[in-house]
Amino acid sequence: MSAQGKKNWVFADGDLPPAGDREPFGHEALMITNLNRKRATIALDILFEDREPVRVTSLGVEGMRVKCFRLDQPLGEQKVQIPFGQYALVVRSDVPVVAVFGRLDVRQPNLAYYSVAGYSFD
Repeated sequence: MSAQGKKNWVFADGDLPPAGDREPFGHEALMITNLNRKRATIALDILFEDREPVRVTSLGVEGMRVKCFRLDQPLGEQKVQIPFGQYALVVRSDVPVVAVFGRLDVRQPNLAYYSVAGYSFD
């Protein structure tokens, strides 16, 4: 079987929304699907407009599994907390994976959830 997915993904439009007044569950999430038999070891670089990047190195997705990483919660062993506002993610995996980014925005009366594919490369 040929490789399915890519080892590197970029999601350029992170904008973590704060919790809403009526709906406290506004969040962003990174969903990673590993179509390999081998566990995927994932590193995230979080880039900001006004500060140095932060790297999260202790993420993983078992073989033939999907994992959702909520970006409003601490990430990895380092417990990195992404602040509200603008950021970008660079995802690096040791095996090809498929990554999708999703956002639940509760800053308006009409709740909106959407997901987008990122830019991928090896």
